[in-house]
Amino acid sequence: MSAILKIAIQKSGRLSEDSLNLIRESGVDFNKSDNKLTARAFNFPVEFLFLRDDDIPGYVFDGVADIGIVGENVFLEKGKIARVVEQLGFSKCRLSIAVPKSFNYTHCQDLNGLNIATSYPKILGDFLAKENISATIHEISGSVEIAPNIGLAEAICDLVSSGSTLISNGLKEVEIILQSQAVLIAHQGLSSEKSLILEELLFRMSAVRRAKNTKYIMLNAPNKSLDEIVKLLPGVKSPTITPLAETGWSSIQSVVKENEFWDVIGKLKTAGAEGIIVIPIEKIIQ
Repeated sequence: MSAILKIAIQKSGRLSEDSLNLIRESGVDFNKSDNKLTARAFNFPVEFLFLRDDDIPGYVFDGVADIGIVGENVFLEKGKIARVVEQLGFSKCRLSIAVPKSFNYTHCQDLNGLNIATSYPKILGDFLAKENISATIHEISGSVEIAPNIGLAEAICDLVSSGSTLISNGLKEVEIILQSQAVLIAHQGLSSEKSLILEELLFRMSAVRRAKNTKYIMLNAPNKSLDEIVKLLPGVKSPTITPLAETGWSSIQSVVKENEFWDVIGKLKTAGAEGIIVIPIEKIIQ
């Protein structure tokens, strides 16, 4: 019987959506039913287990699931031994310590002697130990930000995205103790057959992720400006240059990183580029 790679995915929520979208874009075809906790791909040897995110590290550690996609914050908090195979670049957030706005905070040592409420006692405890801080950790689940207002704690440690929840509760962020994102973790005892399936899946995922971070551009430019423009467009290897029917002009094709796109476009126009066309990229295979 051929090997099947079992992958644990959060059963609902943004992390689940982003994970499944990445897998679908990697050419894996499957149906997910709201009433079922498992699914089998039609065209790739993987089976899905849809679980609570808190349970995913344990399932991978125990070998019930071969791999899993989970928030790095959850993985570290659970403390289960597994191999982090890949950081996936989505579901980004940070775990931070916050105090009331009136608190005169200058350094992490100001946390000495405080009560800190959190849903992440392990990560917080590791941070406090590393910084040699003596504080009392109160583990609570949900609505951590109200702890100072009800007298439970003088500080909190919680996930922060935009920071608006902290502001609305009269708090300010003072220490970032973890930058988190979705990670793909794997059981340490993965068989050689399943490792090969995982390698193929990672290869496909990498092609999709590289494409999301780049734009394909085509432009026309005077030949006298080619050297300057080529320096702006390294591409995957180097830009493709094709002479145009009009003497003294060429067409250039290349890729640009998403986070550099607008800056590069401005420089290209200054260098004499015209007729710039931007095309989305579906996948980049290297």
